[in-house]
Amino acid sequence: MSDRGERDLSEDVEDDVGEEVAEPADDTAPDDTAPEDTAPENDRGESRGQRLDRNWVELLQELRVAQTGVQLIAGFLLTLPFQQKFADLDGFATGLYLGLVLLAALTIGLTLTPISVHRVLFRRHVKERLVDTGHLVTQLVLVLISLLITGIAVLIFDVVTTRATAIGVGVVMLVVLVGLLVVVPIAVRRGSELAVGPPPP
Repeated sequence: MSDRGERDLSEDVEDDVGEEVAEPADDTAPDDTAPEDTAPENDRGESRGQRLDRNWVELLQELRVAQTGVQLIAGFLLTLPFQQKFADLDGFATGLYLGLVLLAALTIGLTLTPISVHRVLFRRHVKERLVDTGHLVTQLVLVLISLLITGIAVLIFDVVTTRATAIGVGVVMLVVLVGLLVVVPIAVRRGSELAVGPPPP
């Protein structure tokens, strides 16, 4: 074979190798972020895709904390039927207990919803819809946890003291939780808006 033919053959092989190296998919790229979401758009220097990724991670962290708390509460509720005094509960207390068990199970299921949604929407480039759904679910989880804590307080006080005291404690607990989970965040948001102005759209 001539030198020219050998050079041509060598170049063809190199081209083939170069094509093979360049084609593997990049598994490290964001799975739900469209290619056009790469321009910085906020004061953090983040692109739209990076902002959505950060928001999603923050939501998952919040849901993880909530889920751990609800699982502990559910575990506590599941041990009550094995206590000797459980047989002495009247119809109201028994109904309240069963309602709390169902509420705890529903809350745990709700904290898993964003994960299930993420699996269905994986690599469909709809991260913004995913974040919005996670935000809504997190708000619902907070509402259910508030009801769960209030219900447990009523159940325990009903067993230990009187029903009137238990209902009074439940009302107080609900007011306190609404203040902590609704009023305080709103006050913080308004204070931050007064200090640095409203957030960008």
